[in-house]
Amino acid sequence: MEPPPGPAPGGRRRPRRVPVSLISLRGIDKHYGDYHALRNVDLDIAEGEFFSLLGPSGCGKTTLLRVIAGFEDLTEGTVAIGGADMARVPANRRPTNMVFQSYAIFPHLTVARNVAFGLRKRDGSKEEKRRQVEEALEMVGLGGYGARSATALSGGQKQRVALARALVLHPKVLLLDEPLSALDRKMREQMQEELIRLQRQVGITFVLVTHDQEEALVMSDRIAVMFDGRIAQVAEAEALYRRPVSQRVAEFIGTMNFLDARVTGDRVEAAGLGAMARWEIGAEAAASNGTAVGFRPEAVTLLFGGQDAGGHEARGTIREVVYYGDMTYYDVALNGAERPVRVSMRNVHGREVLEIGAPARLAWSPGAMVLFD
Repeated sequence: MEPPPGPAPGGRRRPRRVPVSLISLRGIDKHYGDYHALRNVDLDIAEGEFFSLLGPSGCGKTTLLRVIAGFEDLTEGTVAIGGADMARVPANRRPTNMVFQSYAIFPHLTVARNVAFGLRKRDGSKEEKRRQVEEALEMVGLGGYGARSATALSGGQKQRVALARALVLHPKVLLLDEPLSALDRKMREQMQEELIRLQRQVGITFVLVTHDQEEALVMSDRIAVMFDGRIAQVAEAEALYRRPVSQRVAEFIGTMNFLDARVTGDRVEAAGLGAMARWEIGAEAAASNGTAVGFRPEAVTLLFGGQDAGGHEARGTIREVVYYGDMTYYDVALNGAERPVRVSMRNVHGREVLEIGAPARLAWSPGAMVLFD
């Protein structure tokens, strides 16, 4: 059994508002010789949004970020920021700033001088620039660190210095190229929370590149999933997790079970689960021919003792059990299904942990299913 999937998105739950597009990408194509890195990408990113570009290595997400920043020339297409065409605007003149994976901290400079580096050619007195640097350091939790040598910083502190150096220039867009990948798990989780707080505080648009699905789900207002230079789906975190548009997206975002399905009129027959009405699955199922149904491990429930399913019930046998303290993950071989499905159960007080070989009863709802072509 694989390690457990990350939690379902609880998300940022910000008040909904009418989005105002800040970044507009149209017909973006990028070739490196014979290699087609980006393929006809259309995308709008809203003002004040925390947006993530998510996908496996080589999918084109970093190339797309560099196109927005102006570090890559386009083969075809247009980039507009704030309604202005960026075609002839070099990277140093765009209303963007970038935080790189490597941080790019100057080791021979102090923290304050690292942060002030981008202000060298800006107008303003030395006192005004010093105040701006102090404000930026306070913003990232490094107040009082200005005189410290850059070589005396931890990885997390270097990341904060890189953020302060970018934010001190007050860009409209902050571009983040896998900025947390070099940090250990605990520090990465802490910095995720810090970035969410920081983005809400400054209110500017953040565009994050990551290959970490959980990181994208936790931090983002919306996510674009990319494969092979194309955008496969753009959606809010919870919609992306609950209703992926394809099996490829579903498999990349967390863990999802797939069962063979057959659709006859308004009836869907799923191997191991049985029959359900197509309308029970959801509105998007009406347009699907349906060759498979999918569901997340937490979307179904094992029944214990004499518990009543209260609706649909399936039966099978426990094939694998992995205990993780707060959760237990079961592989269940359903009667009539070719492969086991994964089920996650929270270990509440008094609930037994079933053993391998034990019979299993599974309660499920058509509303938790996704129908795939």
